[in-house]
Amino acid sequence: MRLGTMSVNERGHLCIGGMSTVELAETYGTPLYVFDEDLIRQNCRRYVNAQDCPGMVAYAAKAFITVAMARLVFQEGLGLDVVSGGELYTAIRAGFPPENIIFNGNNKTPEEISMALRSNVGRIVVDSLDELDMLTTLARKMRVRPRILLRLNPGVSAHAHEYVLTGIDDCKFGISVKGGAALSAVMAALAAEEVQLVGYHVHIGSQLLDLDAPLLAARVLLQFALQASESTGYWPTELDLGGGLGIKYLLSDRPPDIEQYVRALTGCVREFCTAHGKPLPYLLFEPGRSIVGEAGTTLYTVGATKLMPGDRHLAAVDGGMTDNPRPALYDAKYHCVLANRVNDEPVSTYRIVGKCCESGDVLIKEASLPELRKGDILAVLSTGAYNYSMASNYNRVARPAAVLVSSGRADLIVAREDFSDLVRLDLLPARLVG
Repeated sequence: MRLGTMSVNERGHLCIGGMSTVELAETYGTPLYVFDEDLIRQNCRRYVNAQDCPGMVAYAAKAFITVAMARLVFQEGLGLDVVSGGELYTAIRAGFPPENIIFNGNNKTPEEISMALRSNVGRIVVDSLDELDMLTTLARKMRVRPRILLRLNPGVSAHAHEYVLTGIDDCKFGISVKGGAALSAVMAALAAEEVQLVGYHVHIGSQLLDLDAPLLAARVLLQFALQASESTGYWPTELDLGGGLGIKYLLSDRPPDIEQYVRALTGCVREFCTAHGKPLPYLLFEPGRSIVGEAGTTLYTVGATKLMPGDRHLAAVDGGMTDNPRPALYDAKYHCVLANRVNDEPVSTYRIVGKCCESGDVLIKEASLPELRKGDILAVLSTGAYNYSMASNYNRVARPAAVLVSSGRADLIVAREDFSDLVRLDLLPARLVG
């Protein structure tokens, strides 16, 4: 499975962006996150070019965000969807235009909302009536009038792990369209002079591999908008249809392509509005994984190998759940290749495990690979989304570096932590000295 600018050089080494991954490992060490800049830009442009009506594509920062990544998506004409003060701070440090920032999240603190108001972000997505009350109070105090969208829960289930479903009834996100809660929120937002209600937001989950669920969610949202307009006279000028488009983690994965996804949802909204004589809202999309996921590869160095009972082979690498917790959290599946001997034929099935003191620190349960030797470089593909974002210092393991590669050039965009970083915020009470 080759993605983006991946190729194999004359020495049988996996290359990304014209750079040998073996040389990258030698230069920057492992574990190492490698990001294919050309593929990221290509995915951004595909989203922008697929839109055939007024709207904005806002990259979902939670998938992977650094100052460099924020600058890259800005250069490609995208907005930015942030869900915390830290992500907003990163965007501001990157010089991202605040009017193109959407501030999302289900439990924003007063400090985060104040930060968003001071920064003049373009849109705040309100997740509850409590948040609406807090926002109006802060907006009145700061003498600003933010533009808001109400996040609505359509009660739609997608075919994904329960931990990444965000649109089902029993979910912490959004205001339910059932039982009158959403209509009450609309009426409250319209009555609040401190905010300007511009539309509705919906997001049903992540790693979506078909269009059925997102199309159903869009229809539920539109039907609610129509019913709300009959009660209040308000029709949204904006609709945010969220993100969640899946990527290819395994050879068997068959996600819709970006163009299919955008055009299907855009067509659904256009058809509904035409049928009911309503103006087409400004459409927003919030892709994250489908922009950066396949553009990321993690390099590891193979350490100990073992032959286990039942003739099972096991290989340990110098990373694991600290740089990729998704297999432990979601039973996420990945494909890997032997980066320094790509052309060698597979001879055994290996279980790839990490170095953490957890039996659940398993990156790949079954990987068909050539015979692994100590010092080999293993490349795990499609690790661009949520790996760096969710990395931890469990076992006081330092987090990896990240490089951006393109046209034979590699640039460090995240420095590798060292042991001094691990104790930088530690404090020693005086009573423990001596």
